[in-house]
Amino acid sequence: GDAGKVKWEEMEGMHEFLDGFYMSRIGIRMLIGQYLSLRQPPMQDYVGMICSTTSPIKVVQTAISDASFMCTRKYGDAPQVIVHAPADLTFSYVPTHIHYIMLELLKNSMRATVEWHGVDEDYPPIKVVIADGEENEDVVIKISDEGGGIKRSHMSRIWSYLFTTADPAVQEGMVGFENVDHSTDSPLAGLGYGLPISRAYAKFWGGDLSVMSMEGYGTDV
Repeated sequence: GDAGKVKWEEMEGMHEFLDGFYMSRIGIRMLIGQYLSLRQPPMQDYVGMICSTTSPIKVVQTAISDASFMCTRKYGDAPQVIVHAPADLTFSYVPTHIHYIMLELLKNSMRATVEWHGVDEDYPPIKVVIADGEENEDVVIKISDEGGGIKRSHMSRIWSYLFTTADPAVQEGMVGFENVDHSTDSPLAGLGYGLPISRAYAKFWGGDLSVMSMEGYGTDV
Protein backbone atom coordinates (compact mmCIF):
# COMPACT_ATOMS: atom_id res chain seq x y z
CA GLY A 1 0.00 0.00 0.00
CA ASP A 2 0.94 3.64 0.52
CA ALA A 3 1.90 3.24 4.18
CA GLY A 4 5.63 3.57 3.54
CA LYS A 5 5.40 6.40 1.01
CA VAL A 6 6.22 10.03 1.80
CA LYS A 7 4.24 12.78 0.10
CA TRP A 8 6.24 15.16 -2.08
CA GLU A 9 5.05 18.18 -0.10
CA GLU A 10 6.43 16.64 3.11
CA MET A 11 9.99 16.45 1.77
CA GLU A 12 10.79 20.19 1.97
CA GLY A 13 12.96 19.64 5.03
CA MET A 14 14.96 16.97 3.23
CA HIS A 15 15.53 19.28 0.26
CA GLU A 16 16.69 22.10 2.54
CA PHE A 17 19.09 19.73 4.28
CA LEU A 18 20.52 18.53 0.95
CA ASP A 19 20.90 22.12 -0.29
CA GLY A 20 22.97 22.95 2.77
CA PHE A 21 24.90 19.67 2.63
CA TYR A 22 25.94 20.06 -1.01
CA MET A 23 26.79 23.73 -0.56
CA SER A 24 29.11 22.75 2.31
CA ARG A 25 30.56 19.94 0.20
CA ILE A 26 31.35 22.35 -2.64
CA GLY A 27 33.05 24.69 -0.16
CA ILE A 28 35.15 21.92 1.38
CA ARG A 29 36.17 20.60 -2.05
CA MET A 30 37.05 24.12 -3.11
CA LEU A 31 39.27 24.67 -0.05
CA ILE A 32 41.02 21.31 -0.43
CA GLY A 33 41.45 21.75 -4.18
CA GLN A 34 42.79 25.28 -3.74
CA TYR A 35 45.31 24.14 -1.12
CA LEU A 36 46.53 21.23 -3.24
CA SER A 37 46.71 23.36 -6.40
CA LEU A 38 48.80 26.00 -4.63
CA ARG A 39 51.35 23.32 -3.73
CA GLN A 40 51.80 22.39 -7.40
CA PRO A 41 54.06 24.22 -9.89
CA PRO A 42 52.35 27.52 -10.81
CA MET A 43 50.29 27.73 -14.01
CA GLN A 44 49.98 30.89 -16.06
CA ASP A 45 46.95 33.01 -15.11
CA TYR A 46 46.02 30.62 -12.30
CA VAL A 47 46.00 31.12 -8.54
CA GLY A 48 45.27 27.63 -7.34
CA MET A 49 42.01 26.59 -9.02
CA ILE A 50 41.01 30.17 -9.86
CA CYS A 51 41.80 31.40 -13.34
CA SER A 52 42.13 35.17 -13.66
CA THR A 53 41.44 34.99 -17.41
CA THR A 54 38.65 32.44 -17.58
CA SER A 55 37.17 32.45 -21.08
CA PRO A 56 33.52 31.40 -20.84
CA ILE A 57 33.32 30.69 -24.57
CA LYS A 58 36.21 28.20 -24.35
CA VAL A 59 34.67 26.48 -21.32
CA VAL A 60 31.29 26.34 -23.05
CA GLN A 61 32.83 24.87 -26.20
CA THR A 62 34.47 22.13 -24.13
CA ALA A 63 31.14 21.39 -22.43
CA ILE A 64 29.42 21.28 -25.84
CA SER A 65 31.97 18.73 -27.06
CA ASP A 66 31.47 16.56 -23.97
CA ALA A 67 27.67 16.79 -24.07
CA SER A 68 27.60 16.02 -27.81
CA PHE A 69 29.75 12.95 -27.22
CA MET A 70 27.38 11.69 -24.52
CA CYS A 71 24.27 12.43 -26.59
CA THR A 72 25.71 10.72 -29.67
CA ARG A 73 26.67 7.72 -27.56
CA LYS A 74 23.05 7.32 -26.45
CA TYR A 75 21.06 8.40 -29.51
CA GLY A 76 23.52 8.19 -32.39
CA ASP A 77 23.35 11.94 -33.07
CA ALA A 78 23.34 15.27 -31.28
CA PRO A 79 21.81 18.70 -32.01
CA GLN A 80 24.05 21.50 -33.20
CA VAL A 81 24.89 24.19 -30.64
CA ILE A 82 25.33 27.81 -31.76
CA VAL A 83 27.24 30.15 -29.45
CA HIS A 84 26.87 33.94 -29.45
CA ALA A 85 29.52 35.58 -27.29
CA PRO A 86 32.22 38.25 -27.32
CA ALA A 87 35.38 36.32 -28.22
CA ASP A 88 37.64 38.38 -25.96
CA LEU A 89 35.54 38.11 -22.79
CA THR A 90 37.47 36.88 -19.74
CA PHE A 91 36.97 37.15 -15.99
CA SER A 92 38.19 35.57 -12.75
CA TYR A 93 36.40 32.33 -11.93
CA VAL A 94 36.83 28.60 -11.41
CA PRO A 95 36.57 27.08 -14.92
CA THR A 96 35.64 23.61 -13.64
CA HIS A 97 32.54 25.05 -11.94
CA ILE A 98 31.32 26.65 -15.18
CA HIS A 99 32.04 23.43 -17.05
CA TYR A 100 30.01 21.33 -14.61
CA ILE A 101 27.00 23.66 -14.83
CA MET A 102 27.14 23.97 -18.62
CA LEU A 103 27.58 20.24 -19.15
CA GLU A 104 24.51 19.46 -17.06
CA LEU A 105 22.37 22.06 -18.81
CA LEU A 106 23.52 21.09 -22.31
CA LYS A 107 22.88 17.40 -21.59
CA ASN A 108 19.33 18.27 -20.56
CA SER A 109 18.77 20.41 -23.66
CA MET A 110 20.18 17.81 -26.05
CA ARG A 111 18.17 14.97 -24.55
CA ALA A 112 14.97 17.04 -24.62
CA THR A 113 15.56 18.13 -28.23
CA VAL A 114 16.26 14.61 -29.50
CA GLU A 115 13.35 13.01 -27.64
CA TRP A 116 10.90 15.77 -28.58
CA HIS A 117 11.68 15.76 -32.30
CA GLY A 118 12.53 12.07 -32.62
CA VAL A 119 15.70 10.20 -33.43
CA ASP A 120 17.04 10.58 -36.99
CA GLU A 121 15.22 13.89 -37.48
CA ASP A 122 16.65 17.32 -38.27
CA TYR A 123 17.03 19.01 -34.91
CA PRO A 124 16.67 22.75 -34.34
CA PRO A 125 19.94 24.13 -32.97
CA ILE A 126 20.47 24.84 -29.30
CA LYS A 127 21.53 28.45 -28.74
CA VAL A 128 24.00 29.63 -26.10
CA VAL A 129 24.26 33.38 -25.46
CA ILE A 130 26.96 34.86 -23.22
CA ALA A 131 26.24 38.47 -22.25
CA ASP A 132 28.54 40.96 -20.57
CA GLY A 133 29.22 44.67 -20.60
CA GLU A 134 31.21 47.29 -18.74
CA GLU A 135 28.14 48.31 -16.73
CA ASN A 136 26.85 44.76 -16.17
CA GLU A 137 26.92 43.40 -12.64
CA ASP A 138 27.17 39.81 -13.84
CA VAL A 139 28.25 37.62 -16.70
CA VAL A 140 25.08 35.85 -17.87
CA ILE A 141 24.97 32.62 -19.88
CA LYS A 142 21.66 31.56 -21.41
CA ILE A 143 20.87 28.24 -23.06
CA SER A 144 17.77 28.08 -25.26
CA ASP A 145 16.39 24.88 -26.76
CA GLU A 146 13.32 23.75 -28.67
CA GLY A 147 12.96 20.49 -26.82
CA GLY A 148 9.28 20.73 -25.93
CA GLY A 149 9.68 22.44 -22.56
CA ILE A 150 8.85 21.19 -19.09
CA LYS A 151 5.37 20.26 -17.89
CA ARG A 152 3.93 22.86 -15.53
CA SER A 153 3.19 20.10 -13.03
CA HIS A 154 6.92 19.27 -12.99
CA MET A 155 8.24 22.83 -12.53
CA SER A 156 7.98 22.75 -8.74
CA ARG A 157 10.03 19.54 -8.64
CA ILE A 158 12.92 20.30 -10.99
CA TRP A 159 15.12 21.53 -8.10
CA SER A 160 14.66 18.30 -6.16
CA TYR A 161 17.55 15.84 -5.81
CA LEU A 162 15.00 13.02 -6.02
CA PHE A 163 13.21 13.89 -9.24
CA THR A 164 14.03 12.73 -12.76
CA THR A 165 12.03 12.13 -15.93
CA ALA A 166 14.52 9.54 -17.18
CA ASP A 167 14.30 5.75 -16.89
CA PRO A 168 14.70 4.71 -13.20
CA ALA A 169 16.86 1.82 -14.41
CA VAL A 170 19.64 4.37 -14.99
CA GLN A 171 19.93 5.00 -11.26
CA GLU A 172 19.97 1.30 -10.50
CA GLY A 173 22.77 0.82 -13.01
CA MET A 174 24.89 3.48 -11.29
CA VAL A 175 24.94 1.76 -7.88
CA GLY A 176 28.53 1.00 -6.97
CA PHE A 177 30.05 3.52 -9.41
CA GLU A 178 32.10 6.37 -7.98
CA ASN A 179 33.62 9.63 -9.24
CA VAL A 180 31.72 9.68 -12.53
CA ASP A 181 29.32 12.55 -11.79
CA HIS A 182 31.67 15.12 -13.39
CA SER A 183 32.81 12.98 -16.31
CA THR A 184 31.56 11.79 -19.68
CA ASP A 185 31.32 8.28 -18.20
CA SER A 186 28.10 9.25 -16.42
CA PRO A 187 24.73 8.69 -18.16
CA LEU A 188 23.17 11.44 -20.25
CA ALA A 189 20.29 11.73 -17.77
CA GLY A 190 18.61 9.90 -14.94
CA LEU A 191 20.52 10.64 -11.73
CA GLY A 192 18.18 13.48 -10.74
CA TYR A 193 20.64 15.84 -9.07
CA GLY A 194 22.10 17.69 -12.08
CA LEU A 195 19.96 20.83 -11.87
CA PRO A 196 19.99 21.37 -8.08
CA ILE A 197 23.75 20.86 -7.79
CA SER A 198 24.34 23.13 -10.78
CA ARG A 199 22.34 25.81 -8.98
CA ALA A 200 24.41 25.20 -5.85
CA TYR A 201 27.63 25.75 -7.84
CA ALA A 202 26.22 29.00 -9.25
CA LYS A 203 25.05 30.23 -5.83
CA PHE A 204 28.39 29.39 -4.22
CA TRP A 205 29.96 32.41 -5.96
CA GLY A 206 26.92 34.67 -5.59
CA GLY A 207 25.18 33.75 -8.84
CA ASP A 208 21.99 31.86 -9.53
CA LEU A 209 20.32 29.50 -11.97
CA SER A 210 16.80 30.08 -13.28
CA VAL A 211 14.59 28.12 -15.65
CA MET A 212 11.83 29.44 -17.88
CA SER A 213 9.87 26.83 -19.78
CA MET A 214 7.26 27.06 -22.51
CA GLU A 215 5.59 23.66 -22.67
CA GLY A 216 5.17 22.51 -26.23
CA TYR A 217 8.11 24.60 -27.46
CA GLY A 218 11.28 24.70 -25.36
CA THR A 219 13.20 25.94 -22.35
CA ASP A 220 15.49 28.86 -21.50
CA VAL A 221 17.99 28.42 -18.65
